[in-house]
Amino acid sequence: MTQSSSAIAPLNFALPSYLSAIQFGGLHLAIIMDGNGRWAIARGLPRSAGHAAGVRALKRIVDAAPSLGIGILTVYAFSSDNWRRPADEVGNLMRLLRSYLQRDVAQLAQHGVRLEVIGRRDRLPAGLAEAVGRAENETRDGRRLLLRVALDYSGRDQILNAATQCGPAPTREDMSRALAGASCATDVDLLIRTGGEKRLSDFLLWEAAYAELYFTERLWPDFDACDLATAIGDYHSRERRFGGVMSDPTGSRSDLIEAHSA
Repeated sequence: MTQSSSAIAPLNFALPSYLSAIQFGGLHLAIIMDGNGRWAIARGLPRSAGHAAGVRALKRIVDAAPSLGIGILTVYAFSSDNWRRPADEVGNLMRLLRSYLQRDVAQLAQHGVRLEVIGRRDRLPAGLAEAVGRAENETRDGRRLLLRVALDYSGRDQILNAATQCGPAPTREDMSRALAGASCATDVDLLIRTGGEKRLSDFLLWEAAYAELYFTERLWPDFDACDLATAIGDYHSRERRFGGVMSDPTGSRSDLIEAHSA
């Protein structure tokens, strides 16, 4: 579920600041970027071409996200189970990630996007973990958008690791803090999966406990800002009750949040 090759257009941002998104209730959007391989096969192309097109789609979404009220964007780039894929495909995905870090991180930093990679780093190819660390450092001052890339990621493993860190009898708050990472990311508001499948695939299992789910047949390389706006519009049309009951049909979302907190 990843990324790119030769001719990749530079990032192009002209968007509101991340601080404004936070101030006005910026959303945490998570995306399972599915369908790269099927997109390529349908066009008689190698799977690597689908991953390259997937990077271009990611750039479009990063570009559009803040203007749609998104403050945090977490994307599923490579799951821990993806190591089971053919070695040449895995190698291509890792090269695409390295290329992304080399070619686009300076522009991310320039345009206020902070990059954070979540997941394991001990199994990455030589030098890649160090490149990730450098990219995170270069973008640490970004305030427009927090872009979190899940790499060698397993939601189950993350929960187990958090429980170990928290020690005996952790609270929900302890676990949430341990899973939020250095950026203190909030729980997921909306989780989108492209490509027609309807499952979470071990992604953000704790953080997405009360997320709204949106599934689309659109393959990830075809997903664009209009598709994102449609998903965000659908999200805003829903009533988020967090286990509570809306007694007044005109009740506000703050009423629901109070019911959730009680």
